[in-house]
Amino acid sequence: MKINHYLTIVAIAFGLSLGACNKEEAAPAAPETATEKAVEETKEAASAIAEATKEVAAEATEATKEVAEKAAEATKEMAEKAAEKTKEVAAAAVPAPKKVSETIVIKGSDTLGAKMVPQLAEAYKAAGNQANFEIAAEGSSTAFTSLKSGTAQIGMSSRDVKDTEKAELPGLVEHIAGVDMIGVIVNSANALEELTLEQVEAIFTGDIQNWSEVGGPDAEISVYTRNTSSGTYKSFQKLGMGGRDYGADTQKMAGNEQIAQEVGKNPNGIGYVGLAYTGANGVKAVAVDGTAATPEMALTYPLARKLYYYTVGTPEGEAGKFLKWAKTAPEAAKIVEKVGFIAFKE
Repeated sequence: MKINHYLTIVAIAFGLSLGACNKEEAAPAAPETATEKAVEETKEAASAIAEATKEVAAEATEATKEVAEKAAEATKEMAEKAAEKTKEVAAAAVPAPKKVSETIVIKGSDTLGAKMVPQLAEAYKAAGNQANFEIAAEGSSTAFTSLKSGTAQIGMSSRDVKDTEKAELPGLVEHIAGVDMIGVIVNSANALEELTLEQVEAIFTGDIQNWSEVGGPDAEISVYTRNTSSGTYKSFQKLGMGGRDYGADTQKMAGNEQIAQEVGKNPNGIGYVGLAYTGANGVKAVAVDGTAATPEMALTYPLARKLYYYTVGTPEGEAGKFLKWAKTAPEAAKIVEKVGFIAFKE
């Protein structure tokens, strides 16, 4: 190394200087020229020492600089690696954000919303779909008011949309949810097994008020109907009553279940319900015009109707996925039929 070389030079120069001084002291009476020569040699040695020292210092500074630069570079690399590692550890420590479940709001018909749609919703979630449901079964009319106000993504209706409702909802799209049969039910103790469509109309409009007029006992008929916001109320009025008004003494109920309960408690009661409720305790469905209210008779039964979902435009996101699944999936069709409706095949 250069530093060792320069130190050797310094040592030699220093040795020459000492040797010159010793000669001067040892000589008893050196001539003037000898003294001057010694002084000159000392100067030269001192100059050599100074030069060597300067070079050594410069070399040492350069070496120190190189070492410092290498240390700085190594420190930078270590810092970058440490930062990258910290970033990786932090990323691993933070769990991936969970997918937020979208809430699908469905409002309208009690016929669809009491049993069928809630069961479809549960099956849809059980299949691994990330969705929550808010279902309000308050009558078909609320399907259209909710769609209009933007408080529902899907409307349920057991009747066709009215022209006035359609005019208020540009872009309204109709989806068939299934087929229903409106069963005319009487108390299971009633011996009556069949009514004609004309007799049904007369009973619900109030023209016939005693069971004896249709072959039953001499007892006043108690008539139970849905309330005016119900799609079934309007469908039955159209299909079973020729569009005429309901009798003044009819008792309006909130849903199918309530009608079935009242008729089941009253031996003189009569009402109408969706096919899914014709097997309720204490009631039985009578044939209409000789046709029983059973799924296999849907094409000829006079009180059959389609059930609908309605949307404004084509639904997107989970609402669109659910609607497609509810209309086309084989497991959805099984649920539709399990609750007593008929799956619609396009």
